[in-house]
Amino acid sequence: MALGTDYGGQDCSLAKALELVGERWTPLILRDAFVGVRRYRDFLDHLDIPRAVLAARLQALVDAGVMTKERYQDAPPRDEYVLTAMGRDLWPALHLLSQWGERHLSEHGPRRVYTHLSCGSQLRNGSCPTCGAVRPEDVEVRPGPGATQTRTDAVSVALREPHRLLEPLRTS
Repeated sequence: MALGTDYGGQDCSLAKALELVGERWTPLILRDAFVGVRRYRDFLDHLDIPRAVLAARLQALVDAGVMTKERYQDAPPRDEYVLTAMGRDLWPALHLLSQWGERHLSEHGPRRVYTHLSCGSQLRNGSCPTCGAVRPEDVEVRPGPGATQTRTDAVSVALREPHRLLEPLRTS
């Protein structure tokens, strides 16, 4: 029996959120958007996701207001996908889920380390232990001790260096 695509019988905010961001590829698309991936080709190469799935997920995020499409080239027409304020509000949830995975499912330590730029503290539990809550644009991501350097796609190569979240990751 195929799974449904919604939780129509649930009167629950978590169920509504999962309808939009709970599909298995969507959190990875959002993760990549936070580290600065904006171009369709970069999402495609870094995620190893089927084209039709990526196109459908990006369109769903745009339709819901989590991302916007911004034209960066006219001939041929090319767009970038940029997180909106609504999308940026997902940062704490994604960071906490990632930290949970690092704590319970990683044998060699964190693959990525997130640092609050203004004070230099490593984020814990979705926020800065020194300053408190933190905006994603004030965070730098860098490889952690559990990072593997085997992937050769342009996004993976670019993320071998420290990079501020939400800054466009230029891969070409």
